[in-house]
Amino acid sequence: MLLEKPLDISLARAQSIVDLAREAKRRLGVVLQFRFRPGSIALQEVLTSNSLGAVQAASVRVPWWRPQSYYAQAGRGTMARDGGGVLLTQAIHCIDLFRSLVGVSSVVAAQVRRTSLHSMETEDFASALLTLGNSAPGHLMATTAMYPGLPESIEIIGALGSAVLEGGSLRIQYIDGRTLQIAAEGGTGSGANIMDFSNDAHRALLQDFVAAITHNREPRVTGEEALATQRLIEQVLARAGYTQDPHRGPV
Repeated sequence: MLLEKPLDISLARAQSIVDLAREAKRRLGVVLQFRFRPGSIALQEVLTSNSLGAVQAASVRVPWWRPQSYYAQAGRGTMARDGGGVLLTQAIHCIDLFRSLVGVSSVVAAQVRRTSLHSMETEDFASALLTLGNSAPGHLMATTAMYPGLPESIEIIGALGSAVLEGGSLRIQYIDGRTLQIAAEGGTGSGANIMDFSNDAHRALLQDFVAAITHNREPRVTGEEALATQRLIEQVLARAGYTQDPHRGPV
């Protein structure tokens, strides 16, 4: 089974899907295609080989824009349809990639709100201080209120250099003077034109899932991996004390 993100609109239902797939011995993949961008793959290889050295700190930013007309569409930005706001609907792709690269062990503090730029049920801004998988500090920011919308980015400080993944483009600068650069063309869907991005990563994900079925292996993005990302999003919301009340809106 190959599902679009998120697995479901609630963590409990998402867990049930993963459990059912495991019990039925079925391959379960999720469309979190940012992991298949060439820059993402190259950065994963750099981190796996430890050529950037130990990660000292890292951050993920999703400074996107959605006009109010986007949220005027039936169900957009509601719990009933989307299950959440910017974190679960837009930023989940970059958060998933970030988590797969550096790991996140805890959410230290968080702020989540709906800005005055949008009339909607759920959040359009979130910020969190994180502890990464190796105990280094991390930071997350995601919004759909940053006009006109900028490319999402991941920045990693390593002991031997730094890496910046902006959209699909990667630039690594080593302290010894070496550099690695991978360019990407086209938009990322960060602005009002939500389909302004290449479908190359989607095609690569589909090819990986077909290969997983053919060769009886796990896909790159499993149900368990998608569930871990959704669980992280829930932890950010919980740390911020963010709740949804249809009568008085988010608090």
